[in-house]
Amino acid sequence: MYRPFAIIIIIFLVLNTLVGCSQSNSSGQLQKVGLLVYDSINDQVWGTKGYQGMLKIQSEMDVDVFYKEGINTIEATERTVNEFVENGVNLIFGHGSEFAPIFNTIADQYPDVHFISFNGEAKKDNTTSLNFEAHAMGFFGGMVAGEMTKTNTVGVLASFEWQPEVNGFFEGALFQNEEVEVKIQFVESWDDKETALLLLDKFINDGVDVVYPAGDGYNVPVIEKLREEGLYAIGFVSDQSDLGEGTVLTSTVQHVDVLYELVAELYNDGKLESGNLSFDFKDGVISMGQYSSSVDLKFQTELEEYIKEYTESGLLPNQIQ
Repeated sequence: MYRPFAIIIIIFLVLNTLVGCSQSNSSGQLQKVGLLVYDSINDQVWGTKGYQGMLKIQSEMDVDVFYKEGINTIEATERTVNEFVENGVNLIFGHGSEFAPIFNTIADQYPDVHFISFNGEAKKDNTTSLNFEAHAMGFFGGMVAGEMTKTNTVGVLASFEWQPEVNGFFEGALFQNEEVEVKIQFVESWDDKETALLLLDKFINDGVDVVYPAGDGYNVPVIEKLREEGLYAIGFVSDQSDLGEGTVLTSTVQHVDVLYELVAELYNDGKLESGNLSFDFKDGVISMGQYSSSVDLKFQTELEEYIKEYTESGLLPNQIQ
């Protein structure tokens, strides 16, 4: 899923992480697009998804796109935004909640630029925050964990307490299996691999046999260790079945690339709203990933029926009378 980056990155490195892909042929408001990534586009989870979104915009809309990694300070953000604007960029994605307050601060300096962040609070007319309705995806991931656990003990290894998928996973696991115990630990970072692996050791010692690693930089190492231990994982953000079909039962997938293109099209058509916008299964930007052959086909069918009902009604299985 991720291997095509190698060829493309070689081409792009000519411009030292500030990348232009094609001549802009947009017929609407969109001129060029920029992406700020807090850490790396090579994490195989969140950063990678943002980069794929840029490639989708470039491919489908035939406009120049730029990106820059390691933008993790206010000064770096301001400097890169200015570079982008000097290159004609008028739609800028800050790939994370970290960028929302900075964009609110600097937005007035660039009235002809629209700033996009994720899971934050957009307060200016030319700022928008995109929010995935992660509670539901966590719920359905939790159902899989509750179904597949052999020890009746599952765990969420989340980055932060505010993540909606944490409570969702808890509720889904209990809906599917009233006997299950759900353990929760917080890494307090998206990327701290060392802490995540220490917390995973605690899970394993406590008998947890299905783990939902809801973070970015530590997600893959956690799944790799679970594979070594013969335990199960629920993948996060990307379809992570390629990390071990027998280990990754399924994944809660956020189709960031699809959302990026949707937002770019809305902006191009003059229809992009400011403020905080939410997206869910019904918008085609969240889905379950590939199921492991370990997951019973009857249960897969039942789960997909629940997802269909939720998509149509907005009600999770535990909310239906």
